[in-house]
Amino acid sequence: MDLDPMESASADESTTASHDRATARLTTHVAITVALLATFLGVCKVKDDNIVQAMEQAQADKLDHWAFYQARNLREEVAKATATQLRLAAAGAPAGREAEYREAIASYERLAVDQAQKKEELRTQAEQDQKTYDALNYRDDQFDLSDALLALAISLLAMTALTHKRWLFWLALIPTGAGVVMGLAGLLGLHVHPDALVRLLS
Repeated sequence: MDLDPMESASADESTTASHDRATARLTTHVAITVALLATFLGVCKVKDDNIVQAMEQAQADKLDHWAFYQARNLREEVAKATATQLRLAAAGAPAGREAEYREAIASYERLAVDQAQKKEELRTQAEQDQKTYDALNYRDDQFDLSDALLALAISLLAMTALTHKRWLFWLALIPTGAGVVMGLAGLLGLHVHPDALVRLLS
C-alpha cells in the first residue's frame, strides 16, 4: 500500500490547526484570568490603603492618648505633692491662716482627683485605640496574603502563556483561589486568617 503525500500533509495540517486552536483557547483563558485578577487586585489595593490609613490614625491616637495620660499623671502627682506640702505647712501656720490653708489643700485634692479620673479615661481610650489597630491589622494581613498569592498566580499564568502547558494553568488556579478568598475576606470583614502563615511571614 502506497502512502499518499497529500493525505499525510492534510493530516499534519489538521493536527497543527487543532493544536493552534487549543493554544489560542489556553491563551484566551490566561488573558481573561490575568485581567480579572488585576481588577480584583486594584479593588483590594484601594480598600487596603484605606485600612492602612486608619491603622496609622489609630496608632497616632494611641500615642496621643498615652502622652496625655502621662501629662495627667504628672499633674495628679504635682497636685498631691502640693496638697501634702500645704498640710505640713498648715501645721506650723499662724492661727488666722488655717482657713486659707484648708481651702488651698481642698483645691489641690480636688485637682488630684480630677486628674486621676481624666487619666483613667485616657488610659481606656488608648487601650481602645490599640484594639482598633489590632482589628485593622488583622484585615491588612488578609490583603497582604491576597497580594502575595495573586502575584504568585499571575507569575504562573505568565509561565503558562509562554510554555502553553495546560497543567500549569490549572496549577495557577490554586493560588488564584486562595488569593481571591483572602481578598474577599479582607473586603467583607470575614474571619479567615491563617495565623501560622502570617507569623511565618511577619
